[in-house]
Amino acid sequence: MAWLHIRAPRKATPTATSVCECGHNRSAVGRGKVLALIQAHAAHREQCPLRAPQEGRNTA
Repeated sequence: MAWLHIRAPRKATPTATSVCECGHNRSAVGRGKVLALIQAHAAHREQCPLRAPQEGRNTA
């Protein structure tokens, strides 16, 4: 499970945190870096080893 927490208070610097149960933990401060973190978070969700089907695993 992955979480993306974004804080963008009015007239303040935005911050974001991306956390995943697999150990992927990132944070960003500033508009450009927060936007990049959002993209990285989406990419991680596609590649996360906890979400990817495991080879040889039986499905229910």
